[in-house]
Amino acid sequence: MVTHNLLKLSSSFADILDKQKRGINNANISNLWVGKKMKDDNFLKANNAKHLWHPMGHPKESLEKPPKIIRTAEGVKITDIDGHQTVDAVGGLWCVNLGYSNDTIKEAITRQLYDLPYYSSFAGTTNAMAIEASYMVRNLFAEDGMSRVFFTSGGSDSVDTCLRLARQYHRLKGEPTRTKFISLKKGYHGTHFGGASVNGNNRFRINYEPLLPGCFHLPSPYTYRNPYNESDSSKLAQNIAASFEDEIVFQGANSVAAFIMEPIQGAGGVIVPDASFMTLMREICDKYGILLISDEVITGFGRTGDWSGARHWGVKPDMMSTAKGITSGYYPVGAALMSDKVSEVFENDKTGEGAIFHGYTYSAHPVGAAAVVACLSETERLDTKVNAEARGMQLYNGVIDLAKRHNIVGDVRGGHGLMLGIELVSDQNKKTPLDNDRMKKIHQKTYEFGAMVRLGLNNILMSPPLTISKSEINQILGALDEGLTAI
Repeated sequence: MVTHNLLKLSSSFADILDKQKRGINNANISNLWVGKKMKDDNFLKANNAKHLWHPMGHPKESLEKPPKIIRTAEGVKITDIDGHQTVDAVGGLWCVNLGYSNDTIKEAITRQLYDLPYYSSFAGTTNAMAIEASYMVRNLFAEDGMSRVFFTSGGSDSVDTCLRLARQYHRLKGEPTRTKFISLKKGYHGTHFGGASVNGNNRFRINYEPLLPGCFHLPSPYTYRNPYNESDSSKLAQNIAASFEDEIVFQGANSVAAFIMEPIQGAGGVIVPDASFMTLMREICDKYGILLISDEVITGFGRTGDWSGARHWGVKPDMMSTAKGITSGYYPVGAALMSDKVSEVFENDKTGEGAIFHGYTYSAHPVGAAAVVACLSETERLDTKVNAEARGMQLYNGVIDLAKRHNIVGDVRGGHGLMLGIELVSDQNKKTPLDNDRMKKIHQKTYEFGAMVRLGLNNILMSPPLTISKSEINQILGALDEGLTAI
């Protein structure tokens, strides 16, 4: 009976693909497939959070208040199991740059599954799509000085790859003592032990300590709250730069491998540094022979209004970690990128120590690579950075207007592409963070009125698809207004 059902399922899927190739619309395909595969709504609701632990949440809370079940998505809108539709102001998780209905990417993935569903890219074998994908990624970031690509399965992988290769780079240069890393508080660099160790938010650290030794943190360029009590962004940048140099001298320059930063801090609250900040850090890195890693997992591929966050500030890093927008969330892929400065050290090595004994089962996965090629082709065709800049300013200005009407808004951060953070407080003078219960109420009411936003402690975070329209931004602003009014 089971075999018979599997055969029927396989046959049904083949029929669906055949119809897809002949142009049957996606909605019909989806309905046909769901009808063959999915359990009914009662089953899904009864088993919600019963067997699945969710990232970034408490298992008990998920049981007591089950997460929203998102059933379908189209364009920039998502629909839950009860049929409630909202604009996705989060872009999945900072990643669905091209929206949810890009047929070019879906068809590329489908075709590749038939040509070559998987093969290892470990030394000795490769695949055609990986070669094409690496060429496209390299070209997109050539202006940033990047020349080599190492594919991973996601952002955390990409960060860890950069950290590992930074240490190896210095070993190849004859400086094996350079093992330490310096980063920024409020920064987010993933969940692996390396990335968690350079993370600058204790939520991702305390329960998992001890972490990687030799990781040190500087204050964030966060004008609303900082230990210098400095609200001038330029002066704050100078203070942090001075602290950076002081820390290098204290640790010993010959012990520091790399400094890692997000060009705009994302999960930490969308913290936008002064325009001078990244340049200052670049200069100090150069002075002491330290590699600069730009974590572009969120900021890459147009989200800041340019193809990279570092380019937005006029800085060329030594390495870049990327993911998210590289496939617009359609397939889990990341990439670590190297400059000529780094790649030449590895490629000119004659000792054998330049071999990279690091990688992932799904590095350069052919289906993932097909998604990369299709996604980047669409990204460049649509020139999404232009819309990101325009709609980002619309969203930012709209929230600034909302802040004038809602005294719980303490700080609004954004204005550089489609990244925005709103810090909520119960007392503006004391900057007292708004409590969790009221944050959740705002989140729920905003959702009910038509926009899915994300909470980060007492911050509302937004990163909608780069294809979003003017009217859809207005829908987000209207829903947010209702949410802020609800308390």
